[in-house]
Amino acid sequence: MTAMLTSRAVPPALAAGVLTALAVSGLRPHDRLTWLLETFWVIVGVPLLVAVWKRFPLSPLLCWLLAGHALVLIVGGHYTYAEVPLGHWLQDTLDLSRNPYDRIGHLTQGFVPAVLVRELLVRTSPLRGSAWLAPLTVCACLAFSAFFEMLEWWAALSGGDSADAFLATQGDQWDTQWDMACALVGAVASLLLLSRLHDRQLARLGRAADNAG
Repeated sequence: MTAMLTSRAVPPALAAGVLTALAVSGLRPHDRLTWLLETFWVIVGVPLLVAVWKRFPLSPLLCWLLAGHALVLIVGGHYTYAEVPLGHWLQDTLDLSRNPYDRIGHLTQGFVPAVLVRELLVRTSPLRGSAWLAPLTVCACLAFSAFFEMLEWWAALSGGDSADAFLATQGDQWDTQWDMACALVGAVASLLLLSRLHDRQLARLGRAADNAG
């Protein structure tokens, strides 16, 4: 019973933590437009999850991952990805040529959506246990990554120099390709590392839904 109560308390606690971080990040961000563009997915995503939760509760693993991803976006939105202090520390420590926080963000952009897509496919399609589940999950993550790069392109066309902070290319002409490669690595790593744990949690979620029904 304690474990069940703890499990039930996790999603509201995570949502409260994310919303608190979002509110704090909105206080004097480095660039207001960049903050809005980077945190858009959080601003839209949290109310959407709340709206569908009773009909479609998520696995605990996915809840934790989505909260972590939200914090990555929130921090990047507050400082802009090229100016995140953690990235500067990594740049100095590892003697890198650029702030790597943007790369971390795109790794996360593959790592977390892979579990989200996998959960949606397992629970809403005939792909549970199929050999096509992993490849289609990776393809969906790459498609989203490509769509995000097009969003950045449209932002650059409409915003001109004011969109530089959102793009975070830091002078790298291959930044788009690097971003998509990072998303690919993140998605593959996520499936390799988390699929078994995810399956166990989905099985428990299914049993809980059957008992509730």
